[in-house]
Amino acid sequence: MRRLRDDEGSTLPLVAGFGALGLALVLVAAAASSLYLERKQLFTLADGAALVGAEAFELSDVQVVDGTPRVELDPADVQRDVTRFLAETPNGGFEGLELVSATTPDGESARVTLSAIWRPPIVTVFFPEGMRIETTATARSVFG
Repeated sequence: MRRLRDDEGSTLPLVAGFGALGLALVLVAAAASSLYLERKQLFTLADGAALVGAEAFELSDVQVVDGTPRVELDPADVQRDVTRFLAETPNGGFEGLELVSATTPDGESARVTLSAIWRPPIVTVFFPEGMRIETTATARSVFG
């Protein structure tokens, strides 16, 4: 059986190329999973803060209109209570956690926007050293 000279060593570049591609896919999957989990944790914190903001009223502020209890939220009260909540609550070690806004768009619900810096588990060419992520949650007080 005669060997062809062109065949010799031709699998090494193929193996190296597929190895590099496999490593790149693993790094991208790890970074994407990390980003997803970090955003979910930030959203959970924003959701809790929005719930606190939606209940930023005194019982004396509740009015009964047509037999239905209603309350008009004050943006300053929402901001104050959300800020206090974030200061007192363990925030999961978010880097650069920032309260972007805490307000009431309609007087009945509270909207909270938080941002933090996400860092990938392994810095690669595909992902920067970090980026700011932002999430918004809305909560409404309902009587009934």
